[in-house]
Amino acid sequence: MSPVFPMLTVLSMFYYMCLRRRARTATRGEMNSRRAIESNTRALPINVEIVQYAKEVLDFSSHYGSENSMSYTMWNLAGIPNVYPSSGDFTQTAVFRTYGTWWDRCPSARLPFKRTPPTFCSQDYVELAFEEPVYPTAVHILETYHPGAVVRILACSANPYSQNPPAEVRWEILWSEAPTKVNGPQARQFTPCIKQINFPTNLIRLEVNSSLLDYYTELDAVVLHGVKERPVLSLKTSMIDMNDIDEDEDEEKYGCGMDTLNKQFTCLYSIHLTVPDLCRLAQTCKLLYQHCCDPLQYIHLSLQPYWARINDTSLEYLQSRCTLIQWLNLSWTGNRGAISVSGFSRFLKVCGSELVRLELSCGHFLNETCLEVITEMCPHLQELNLSSCDKIPPQAFNHIAKVGSLKRLILYRTKVEQTALLSILNFCSELQHLSLGSCVMIEDYDLIASMMGAKCKKLRSLDLWRCKNITESGIAELASGCQLLEELDLGWCPTLQSSTGCFTNLARKLPNLQKLFLTANRSVCDTDIEELAANCTHLRQLDILGKKMQEYWCLFYCVSNIVTPV
Repeated sequence: MSPVFPMLTVLSMFYYMCLRRRARTATRGEMNSRRAIESNTRALPINVEIVQYAKEVLDFSSHYGSENSMSYTMWNLAGIPNVYPSSGDFTQTAVFRTYGTWWDRCPSARLPFKRTPPTFCSQDYVELAFEEPVYPTAVHILETYHPGAVVRILACSANPYSQNPPAEVRWEILWSEAPTKVNGPQARQFTPCIKQINFPTNLIRLEVNSSLLDYYTELDAVVLHGVKERPVLSLKTSMIDMNDIDEDEDEEKYGCGMDTLNKQFTCLYSIHLTVPDLCRLAQTCKLLYQHCCDPLQYIHLSLQPYWARINDTSLEYLQSRCTLIQWLNLSWTGNRGAISVSGFSRFLKVCGSELVRLELSCGHFLNETCLEVITEMCPHLQELNLSSCDKIPPQAFNHIAKVGSLKRLILYRTKVEQTALLSILNFCSELQHLSLGSCVMIEDYDLIASMMGAKCKKLRSLDLWRCKNITESGIAELASGCQLLEELDLGWCPTLQSSTGCFTNLARKLPNLQKLFLTANRSVCDTDIEELAANCTHLRQLDILGKKMQEYWCLFYCVSNIVTPV
């Protein structure tokens, strides 16, 4: 007996088959017309090409380095090369914070959103401004160590140095490709074939995916080639002849009968349509409109893949469909005025009552009013991600303390200050995952650690990456009170010294540890490794990068469960 599938899925398959046939016919006619025009058109002379390095780094999602230095920071991408053509690990390069897949397998990993289009795989980004707006002819990316992370290059119509901001900001993808594995860590100049665009630009965005890398990728500089006048190129250079495609290819591949459809659905019944597909499908008939606009279709909604097109109008359009939404991802959206405080507030006032998870990473439109609206309109909120929202003023974080149901809070690279954080820890006792990496406004991490030990008994993961002043006293308070910890990041914490017994104390008090980062702490000794091996039998990820290998390599046989010694 043939399986029964939802009406929405069956009709959508017919809809796309019809669209394919219509698009093929229309495009073939359009191509014939363009060929006739092209035969009578001569290419104009090409302008003199302008070559320029990035003048300034405007924005980025993460970096390995400190907020107060230039080592391994995104700011190293500005200007001429510091390292290229040399290969290797150099502090003068730009390095993102993660690589590989093991970040997705640690206790703090978050569940992915459904309906994320397979073409969107970006994990991090950096935006670069150049002196002169040009029509791009080439983009050279100088990669000096473990290349291959760049997956998208985009250009923006807005001039960051213009005093008159444009009424509309456009982003165009110059090049895009799935992540690929590059053999070898050697330096290279990466020059993909880019698309021609119809506006000049001096704002370029790189998006990266480091999941296939064996180590951190390092970027040295970006070179933009372009011309001042729009070039007129042969259409043949960018067009595909539709006659090269077999007219019956789609029918042979997909078929039209119900038996063929059922076979397809047997493999694809669990795949959800993306948001743009739902919106297009809603325009076909009243029945599909009702299905596609049903709030049950939008329980989980990620708008991050469409960050370049999301604005107040988009939120207004989606508002009636999102009255039951529980997971919402607005990361990377709304910058350069695309989303206003009032537009965001209106959306949450209608759609925030059932929200459990809210992702707002790199949302530079956020201010104190936005945080106040979140805490008032989202009473059931359990997860809040404000990673790299560095425009939020320090005092605004006090509002988060009102959300006592929070279980996950990500404040990486924010300006949260000590008083606000103490208030959050005091009232949000359900916290299980907390990220305070690179939070430079906190004056006394020992006091923060003491409050965690006293109030956050359910804490499972804690990120204190690059906290500059935590000592053995704070670590002792933390280990005594938060004994459920499975993940602890103390990378680049220079005030921790093995001679105080702080690492031995961690090993003995936290037997559930699966991930421990002690990056760049040269005081780690043999005794610390022995204690970790003896007490932390679940340990899977241990980062002691920066310690000479010969000093402890003989002890790794003790830690039999470690699968990723970083």
